[in-house]
Amino acid sequence: MGSDAPEVTFVGTATTVLRIGGFTLLTDPNFLHRGQRAYLGHGLWSKRSTDPALTLPELPALDAVVLSHLHGDHFDRVARRGLDHALPIVTTPEAERKLRRWGFHAAQGLPTWRSYELHRGDATLRLTSLPGQHGPGALDRLLPDVMGTMVDLERGGSREFRLYVTGDTLRRPQLAQIPQRYPDIDAMLIHLGGTRIAGILLTMDAKQGADVVELIRPKLTVPIHYDDYPVFRSPLRHFVEEARRRGLVRQVRTVMRGETVPLTTPPA
Repeated sequence: MGSDAPEVTFVGTATTVLRIGGFTLLTDPNFLHRGQRAYLGHGLWSKRSTDPALTLPELPALDAVVLSHLHGDHFDRVARRGLDHALPIVTTPEAERKLRRWGFHAAQGLPTWRSYELHRGDATLRLTSLPGQHGPGALDRLLPDVMGTMVDLERGGSREFRLYVTGDTLRRPQLAQIPQRYPDIDAMLIHLGGTRIAGILLTMDAKQGADVVELIRPKLTVPIHYDDYPVFRSPLRHFVEEARRRGLVRQVRTVMRGETVPLTTPPA
């Protein structure tokens, strides 16, 4: 893919800038700074422990935003106020309704397995909503709907690159449908952190994350969403250690806030 080789810039939390085939995407925009509080719903707040690597004015020109769900650490008041309201925001149907009330009239809510496409010349970037579940059992009904996203780059009808962004999901049986439908995944951005509220696990910890790597079998895994809030209880090093224990460490590429890394693996 030459100069269009896919890459990710890690801003913090689940916020990244993705450059894929000439398209630029922003994921889960969280631009609060250290000490500011994110609203998690039902009267719950969490104070941010880190600063984002970029501010909104420092972002490149964007083609779309990919929003896994509408929690304050994924779409905050800074994004609500400062993002271009004409940008397409690809998200869940539940989040679309609220975003449109806030004036984001290009928001696109996708039911699971539905797609939204961006086009430039002979290139198509297809964003497909994938299953996800934020909370265990009945508790999930108290949390926002969440989706994963498959990002497919095609040129002239041929697929060039495939990226899976997990969203804030736990390891659940419905995730097994993803490798069945998409057996050749080049890279995965995995939301980790082992988020716990009142002792209840709400995002993947190190063990669940490694289980999902083994399930999805991407060529490359880039962990994000792991240390920005006190409710994140499973640090990055735990996941790296678990990946090493299972012989997966060569498939894992860590990225620090402000760093840009390629989403492709070097030739064997």
